[in-house]
This record gives sequence, C-alpha cells and structure tokens, in this order.
Amino acid sequence: MHFTVDAFRSTPPFDILAKLFGQPEHTDWLDESLSWKQTCYIGDWSFLPQTRFRGPGVPELFSGISVNSFRRFPVGGSKHIVQTNTHGHVMSEGILTRLDEEDYVFHGPGDWARYNLEHGDFKATAEDEDWFVYQVSGPASIPLLLDLTGDERLLDTPYMHAVPTTLAGHRVWALRQGMAGEVGFELQGPREIGGAVYDAVVQAGQKYGIRRLGNRTAPINHLENAVPTRNLDYLPALYEPEQAGFLTHLLSSPWHIPRAFIAGSFQGESLRDYYRDPVELGWTRQISFDHTFLGDAVLKKRLAKPARVLRTLVWNSDDVLDVTRSLYGDGPHPTFMDMPRDLRGHLWMDRVERDSVLAGTATSRGYSYYFRKMLSLAVLNVADAEIGTQVDVVWGNPGDPVKRIRATVAKAPFKRVRSRAELHAHLAAYRAGSGPAA
Repeated sequence: MHFTVDAFRSTPPFDILAKLFGQPEHTDWLDESLSWKQTCYIGDWSFLPQTRFRGPGVPELFSGISVNSFRRFPVGGSKHIVQTNTHGHVMSEGILTRLDEEDYVFHGPGDWARYNLEHGDFKATAEDEDWFVYQVSGPASIPLLLDLTGDERLLDTPYMHAVPTTLAGHRVWALRQGMAGEVGFELQGPREIGGAVYDAVVQAGQKYGIRRLGNRTAPINHLENAVPTRNLDYLPALYEPEQAGFLTHLLSSPWHIPRAFIAGSFQGESLRDYYRDPVELGWTRQISFDHTFLGDAVLKKRLAKPARVLRTLVWNSDDVLDVTRSLYGDGPHPTFMDMPRDLRGHLWMDRVERDSVLAGTATSRGYSYYFRKMLSLAVLNVADAEIGTQVDVVWGNPGDPVKRIRATVAKAPFKRVRSRAELHAHLAAYRAGSGPAA
C-alpha cells in the first residue's frame, strides 16, 4: 500500500468530534469551558475503544512495543502507555490499568497490541470491552465524589491509580487522573450501569455548580493542558510499507485511515512529516530504557539530544481578529477560523515560521475563554522554542489567501497544572473557601 498526503487532504463527511462527544453544548461552550477551573464538569469519553487483556504474558506483550517500564506495576496502577514502531514514531497510545494480577483493561486504540499478540507467542488473551468512561474534574469534584460514594479512601488514592468504589448502588472503578490539569477522577464500569452513574453525578453536582461538557468545549481542556491527541495533533505511524499487514488488520477498526483528514498551511512531502515521536510530544516521562522495545535505540538518541519540543503558542489577538474581520469585506479572505476550534476532526497543521524560515508546526488551534486567548500546541525546533520567542503562524488552507499571525512561544502546558495535588489539603482548602489559586 502507498499513501500520499493528497489522499488525506479532504473534508470529513461529518463532525467527528460531535459524533464522539455528543451534544455540542449543554449550557454554552463559554460557560462550560470555565468549569474545570471554577467548579467541576462531567465529560463522557465512553467512545474510546476498550480492550480487556488477560494472562501472565500481558506485561511482556506491552513491554516490547511500549516506551514504558513495567518493572513496577501494582494492582490498581494505571499507565499512559505510548507505543512506537522501529523508527521511534508513535503508533498508538492510551491508558492501561491493572485490575488484578492477570487482568488489565486498555482504554484507547488497542489494535497495535492485539496485532502483536496475534503474531507473537504470549500467554495472554484480548477481547473487546464495553465500558462507560466519565471524567469528573475540577476543584469541586472531590467533595462531590465524597458525597456520592462516602468513600474517604479516594483522598488517599495516588495519581494514576484506580480503586473500586460504590456509586448509585453500583460498583465502579475510580481512576485518579487529570486530563484537564485539575484534580479529579475518571469513573469507569460496564456500560449498562452508565446511565444511572451519570445521572447520579449530575444530580448531586447541582449544588457544586457542575457542568456537562459538550463537544465544543471538550478539546479545549486538552489544549490548555497540552495533551496531544491522535489524528488531531499527529498521524499514528501506520502508513509505512512495513505496516501493510497491520493496516489490513485495521480495516474493521473505527480508528483506521478514514478517520484522518489533513488540513492547514503545512504541506508535508510525505506522511512521515505528520508523524511524531514521544520526545516531540512531551511524553519523555514515560520513556524508560530498562527494557527492549521497538525504536528504543532511536529514541535514546533523540532523548539525549532533542531536535524538536512541544510548546504552546499564544496567537496575536489583533491578527486573529483580522481573519474574522475579513469576512465582512469584499473579495477573497483567509480560511474561516471556527470558534472555539474546528470540530470536523482534521489534523489541522499550520506552518510556524521565524524570520520566514520554517520553525515547526502548530496544531489544536483553539480559543480559551478562561485566558481570553487563541492558543495552539506546537512542535518547534529547539533553537526556536525558547519561551517568549516571537514567531509567525501561516494561516490558510492551500489555495486560500494567507494571513500571517504573530505568536509568542509559551510553556506547555499553558495552564497551571493541579492534577497531582494532595487531596486532603485540596479538600480542606476548598471547604475553607479559599479554593485553588488562579
């Protein structure tokens, strides 16, 4: 199989993010986007595929295709698993939780692991799972979940650990995580009880000002907290000749090639220009060389001397307003800039230039109502990535008029990250009325 960039430059047949996250707004996207800093939200990530892996060979299976160490992985522990190919590029990523000694659940595209399982000799099995996944996050999430469960053990749950608890009369898993960069838990369990759990959280959350997260707002917490997302910030490295067998395996998967649509001013010469490695995406904490895995030699060199790093870009507000203003005049105008971001599911990748020379690429452009700024993620050359550096984003799809938008390099994540806060202290501060600092 041979894939060209042009084959990916088309318009998605539907709003992909709307299909995944559901209703666009519940109150409105401006209000909902404040929830994870001021109150709390419930967001539905049940669209993620889930795979149940069982057997003593599961750690060996994942170890060979993942950058993560598995020397320490207690029952209840969860890991952000980053899977690579022989070139060190990201193939897949997701969350793996160890439910019991030989029982694991993987949230995210599990096809790369299943493919290697089928073509290897591992004492393990894999089967589809069907769970609900509800994120409950924000400063009020902790007292809310204590009200619902009466389970004080939640306060002692380490970050990225899952504990069983009871909610709405049902046993569920509560994974402490922080997709939005705030304290919170992800509630998980069999889909048939999901409706009861969701309704109980929404009802009990009224006194805490809970918001239901719609699809217009959900991607903004990924942006503010610098969480790169497959097919929105990078292409998984599926399209190389050596992956022909794997692509055949993917034909029945909801995550195969028709899910990827490229847009933006960056025009790569091949699909490899849209791949990324874990170093470029800021996932260096996950990389361990205490085991052999696909691409380990390549990544050891890149980690020792990175060529590109992840940053946030703060777009110049006057230049952004020029793009909108152009719609009210006669004649050609730059590509429409949706608010708060494009929801059609594009990998929207724009050129970033410094002194008219390519410095990197920008993705996930979105408007943060909390910061009152247009932001994007960016993978930049190290020489151009110093905080405060001035660059230009080239805005405009191929064939449209181009608008050069000034931008300032900022840290990633852009927001202050509180997800690992000590929960006893957080709860005491919340109840005292001081809350988190801005």
